Amino acid sequence: MADATPDRTFPTAAGILFGLGLGGFFDGIVLHQMLQWHHMLSSWYPITSIEALERNTLWDGIFHSATYVFVVLGLFLLWRRAHRGRLHWSGRQMAGAVLLGWGAFNLVEGVIDHQILGIHHVNETAERTRWLAWDLGFLAWGAAMALIGAALLRSGRRLAARP
Repeated sequence: MADATPDRTFPTAAGILFGLGLGGFFDGIVLHQMLQWHHMLSSWYPITSIEALERNTLWDGIFHSATYVFVVLGLFLLWRRAHRGRLHWSGRQMAGAVLLGWGAFNLVEGVIDHQILGIHHVNETAERTRWLAWDLGFLAWGAAMALIGAALLRSGRRLAARP
């Protein structure tokens, strides 16, 4: 007979998905739209014409749609766990998982999009000789968030495990 006790552990995957989505939203809203430092494909298609702007805006929208899906999936996982029974977790677990996800977003996006594919760089309004410094700063920020997030997540798990 299966154990009917509800699973009260924190759904870490939900927090990581929230972090991935929030990291993408921050990147898209702040860096793409507000500061206009880059767009999704701005190294491949510099904003020198309406056609290039339209292409970049379309891909910015596709990027935002993907980050939206991360948040929706995170919400679904959190709702599903909460719906099954009372959750038992600390705020540190949520904050840690979100920071871990956001840091993972920065690291993956920074390595793949900025370095490997070169589709854009963090601050394309800076002198081209400084692009690498901005890209490395973005990676350092991501690594710091991931490390702090992992530490908070571990700490929160220990707190939640206490009787």
